[in-house]
Amino acid sequence: MGGAALVVLAMAGPAIAPVAAQSVERQLYVSVVDRDGTPVPGLTADDFIVREDGNRREVLRVGPATTGMQIALLVDTSQAATRAMKEIRDALGEFVTRLLPGNELALITFGERPTIRVDYTSSAEAMRQSIGRLFAMPGSGAYLLDAIDLTLDGIDRRRPARPVIIVVTTEGIEYSHTYYQSILRDLDATATAFHAIVLESEGGTGFDEAARNRRFVIDEGTRASGGRRHNLLTTMALEATLRQVGEDLANQYLVVYARPDTLIPPDTIEVGADDPALTVRGTPVGRADGS
Repeated sequence: MGGAALVVLAMAGPAIAPVAAQSVERQLYVSVVDRDGTPVPGLTADDFIVREDGNRREVLRVGPATTGMQIALLVDTSQAATRAMKEIRDALGEFVTRLLPGNELALITFGERPTIRVDYTSSAEAMRQSIGRLFAMPGSGAYLLDAIDLTLDGIDRRRPARPVIIVVTTEGIEYSHTYYQSILRDLDATATAFHAIVLESEGGTGFDEAARNRRFVIDEGTRASGGRRHNLLTTMALEATLRQVGEDLANQYLVVYARPDTLIPPDTIEVGADDPALTVRGTPVGRADGS
């Protein structure tokens, strides 16, 4: 499953390249924040820049993104997360309260093995009850990449309109056997936004193959999918960070632009703003196969 990779761009460029006589409309879910990380409201089509393979496209219209999200929360319950579990439960509880109206949430843990605790639901009570039962598993390792792979398989089958994966993880030892290439390919193919909150530790994740795969997925997967990586030095920052992720998602724009009607899709899509002080990230709407 190949497709377009999305890159962040935050500066103005040359004049808009001519659009072919026949064109199709394409869409992006776009986050725009200022230097403080606060969502920026009130932008119009004139404020955005979209390029495909370096060619600037005409932005046709811009408005709030109102389609409901299908958000998979992937939570570390390995032994390495033992000291962080109270803060994780508290932060997730607040996140659920803020994000559930109008959206669906799922809860998946990856201590010892990936486990679906709650399938996609709009029930805040079901989510809160399951979150309240989260505890680290003594002697267990993390299977983050396998959990992401499982989640993407479900997204591929369900074909949700606006899929999002949010990972909350420590830097414990990774035991997955999934390779980064397949995860990056499937993030792209399913048009899934990927966010990661990493609770850092002195030892890190190690230097074996599983650790390298994990680092590459977290670094490249968040960037290429229009998500963001947050590195936290203390669990006390977790609640505020999850709140920021939620506000970012809740205040996204739907950016509609014109693409020449060709058989070959672009290799890269770039989205940015005229104002260089703004940080812009985006995720294509729809799958890489056009469906």
